[in-house]
Amino acid sequence: MENNMQSEDFGQDFDLKAEINKYIIHWKWFVLSVFVVFFVTFLKLRYSQPIYNASTKILMKDNKKGGRLSEAAAFSDLGINNGSRNVDDEIEIMKSRTLSEAVVKKLNYNISIISHGKVLDIELFDEAPIAIHFINQSPDFYEKSMMFDFVENASGTFSLSSVNHLIDAKQHFRYGQRIKTQYGDLIITKVNSVKQHTSNNPLSIVVSPLKNVAASYRSRLTIEPLVKGSNVIVLNIVDTVEEKAELFLNTLVKTYNENAVADKEFISKNTSVFVANRLALISKELEGVEQDVESFKVNNKLTDLESESQLYVTGSNDFSNKAIDVQVQLNVLSSVLEYVKKSTNENLLPANLFSDVEGDASSLIGSYNELVLDRNRMLKSATASNPTVMKLDEQLASLKSTLLSSLAKSKSILEIQKRNIEQNENLFNSKIKKIPSQERQFRVIERQQKVKEELYLYLLQKREETALALSSTEPNTKVIDAALSTGAVSTNPRIIYLGALLLALLIPIGVIFLIDFLDTKIKSRLDLEGRTQIPFIGDVPTSEDASTIMQAESRTSSAEALRIIRTNLEFMLSKVPEGIAKTIFLTSTFPKEGKTFVSVNLAATFALSGKKVLLIGMDIRNPKLDEYVTLPDRGFTNYLSSKDLSLDDLIIKQKGYEDFHILPAGVIPPNPAELLMSKKVDSFFETIKKQYDYIIVDTAPVSLVTDTLLIAKHADTFIYVARANFLEKRMLDIPNRLYKDQKLPNMCLLLNDTDSTKGYGYGYGYGVKVEQKPWYKRRFNS
Repeated sequence: MENNMQSEDFGQDFDLKAEINKYIIHWKWFVLSVFVVFFVTFLKLRYSQPIYNASTKILMKDNKKGGRLSEAAAFSDLGINNGSRNVDDEIEIMKSRTLSEAVVKKLNYNISIISHGKVLDIELFDEAPIAIHFINQSPDFYEKSMMFDFVENASGTFSLSSVNHLIDAKQHFRYGQRIKTQYGDLIITKVNSVKQHTSNNPLSIVVSPLKNVAASYRSRLTIEPLVKGSNVIVLNIVDTVEEKAELFLNTLVKTYNENAVADKEFISKNTSVFVANRLALISKELEGVEQDVESFKVNNKLTDLESESQLYVTGSNDFSNKAIDVQVQLNVLSSVLEYVKKSTNENLLPANLFSDVEGDASSLIGSYNELVLDRNRMLKSATASNPTVMKLDEQLASLKSTLLSSLAKSKSILEIQKRNIEQNENLFNSKIKKIPSQERQFRVIERQQKVKEELYLYLLQKREETALALSSTEPNTKVIDAALSTGAVSTNPRIIYLGALLLALLIPIGVIFLIDFLDTKIKSRLDLEGRTQIPFIGDVPTSEDASTIMQAESRTSSAEALRIIRTNLEFMLSKVPEGIAKTIFLTSTFPKEGKTFVSVNLAATFALSGKKVLLIGMDIRNPKLDEYVTLPDRGFTNYLSSKDLSLDDLIIKQKGYEDFHILPAGVIPPNPAELLMSKKVDSFFETIKKQYDYIIVDTAPVSLVTDTLLIAKHADTFIYVARANFLEKRMLDIPNRLYKDQKLPNMCLLLNDTDSTKGYGYGYGYGVKVEQKPWYKRRFNS
């Protein structure tokens, strides 16, 4: 016998093995799981459609980082095509919904041809036997979902059917014929390409909403720099049709460049219009000033106004030239300021036409133009009440206010400079008082002429520069590597089968763990350890024939277990004096835990060892001994209630055993508790203890009645029987309380009906000749 409190080393040595064995004993579950999961995985690999990855590499040109690589870099000082582009911003533009929808619409990717196989539906692209064209589409065409089943007839015509009855299914159509539908005219042509659709799989024409298809491509599109801080961008997309993936990427880059070029041309054209308008106005003003010069000279008969005061005049001319420069700048600035005040959120502002005194007006104009372009792009797919458009309007208003303040401040600075120059000029002019008044008048006219000439020449130069920049507009990106499929990316059999194996192992492990976690029943001795301090005497495996009493030739695992328990009991009861029977009581928490089975077979075990044994049925409320042996109706209760009966009249000898005697429980009395409390019970035990070597007593369950506690004092030891897979762990509180209160003398615990095939209990049968099996069959209970 071993005590749980003294078995700490055992638990530490075998806990891990027991846990592993808990799973190994269910090896068939693992085999079945692996087979099923691998079979499902095989079917998935066999019939799943591969997914391909296509990739392209482009260079984002940046004139400030040497990425322009073209003649356009020569015109970067114009304010057109200049400025560093933010790579992250351009990536967001490439990922935009507007650009994706434009590409899908251009490629007609919202229209697909599906081949319906027995297992898979495959989209046909280059190998499609027909081509689909929709013309005269309705306004809501790109918002609708449609599906047509295509059937080619033997006559060379075809039929179309639709769930929504968009087309008469009985009507036959010719290839190239215009077919009227609710959302536009459908034209189907036969494709005579090298690749032909040779299978007999039915075909369907599927039209999907444009925004859904674009959203699908956007979700599968990844755009990121080659390395952090690099201007080289890598675009990747996955698709079930590798040709579609390649074409989408190439068209995406092409459309992005086309939009960028269109934006630049739009800015250049607006600047050119502004310059042309200013040239027309300045030209008229210059013509008027030149006429004034001519009239002044004719009226005053002047040819050369040089005088001896040339020295003073030279100084005056220097400041006069400076005044002209400042005046030119003031005129240009005033024009731009007036234009900005009158402009709306739809107008672009002219760039780089004036000297930026403060240094921030040019950058503000550039930012303002970018916001205007963003707003115009948004208005193509949204209304003015769209939150994003309204937000852009707020930003434009704020930026315009800041720009006006900057321009006004620059104008104030120029006016101050002008006043300072004029003061210095007046100082020199005061020294040439003797210069004829005609000359002074002429200089006023001449100065106006020079201002107009300078402004006119400046605008002419800008017109030519703008026209040249417009003619040399180039895209934002350069394709380094065109889109190319890198092959299938989602069907690596090794990785998938490895994952399937892991899943196949995890499924039974999880199921076994969950079953074990939710199971509250006692299964083995390991469930008792840590939950009770009651000494453990042994376990009895499930008997092959629970109704058969143990015989001398019995070699079952339960018989061997009872022999070991017999040895343990002999050791426990070694201190009982000679000549007095060693009395063993058996009880349990509930009925049907096998205490009667253990009582009968334990008594038989002692009898087979040559001992004189008496088995007494003291479960007088619910006697069960008659389920194992044939017994008369009279017994122990009759002896207690009668004065005429002797024990010799009631005790019977079991056939097949030399010294195995049984005292049945007798008839069920109306007052069992009072009967067991009688003094005759004491005299009964005093008498029989002198006649036998061992007395085995089958008593009532302790949780239901008090009968067992009334006679417990007559026991030398109490075997508390707990049935595996029957008694809940929480019910161990009952024997624990009895053990703590010492209500059952010399108490020990026996676990009955353990399942040795599942690793519970221990193996018995030493010395028994059995067929030897391979180690793996013995290990897995094959």
